Amino acid sequence: MIADVTTAGWVHSTFAWAGMALGAAMWRRTLRQQHRGGALAPGNFGVLVGLLLGAAIGNKLVFLVERPDVARAIWLSHELIVPGQSIVGGLLGGLVGVEIAKALTGRTRSTGDAMVLPIALGLAIGRVGCFLAGLHDDTYGLATSLPWGVDFGDGTTRHPTQLYEIAVVLALGTALHRARLATPGLAFKLFLASYLLWRFFVEFLKPVPVAWPLGLSGIQWTCLVALAVYLPLTLRAACKTT
Repeated sequence: MIADVTTAGWVHSTFAWAGMALGAAMWRRTLRQQHRGGALAPGNFGVLVGLLLGAAIGNKLVFLVERPDVARAIWLSHELIVPGQSIVGGLLGGLVGVEIAKALTGRTRSTGDAMVLPIALGLAIGRVGCFLAGLHDDTYGLATSLPWGVDFGDGTTRHPTQLYEIAVVLALGTALHRARLATPGLAFKLFLASYLLWRFFVEFLKPVPVAWPLGLSGIQWTCLVALAVYLPLTLRAACKTT
């Protein structure tokens, strides 16, 4: 694992940007294959802007929910730079941004299904960077005696939760991509709801930086609130296919 914090930051950022770039390229390719125009076509461009702005805002907001100690330090120092990020926040913020963009542009056609596999691959590549960054990334797991545990440099064998997530998102994204579900938007809804459930449970294998009520992390509470809103929509869409 990478021992130097500066190098770890660069490696993590490189993989994160590579994941986003590949995801964007795959999304554009999917649009062309479905004869829905390029990413810069009028309707698609609005969705893209909403996605990027929403993801950027949600990314930082949910990180601050996860780390209220960092939020307090930023408030006291009057700094405007938020150092961390949250994949859950990026996904939820991107969802909200896309829906706002669609409402403003009058677009009604579902756009999420084309993003399922690109998002899955982008997340997987980003988690490679998290894994290589090791202890500097705060995504490592608790100590374990399991044979596949990984020592990230502190002499403690831990759950490689980053690798767990790579396997889960790739399997989920591939399965939903191949399913070719009849109901528009259902594949994305199933992906997001499943990812939120996954993140809620896998967080029990990670250290809790700041405990919220019931000893849960901020990410876990965010997932629960999001699922309370989003899961009924997902189930309703799933019922339309039966």
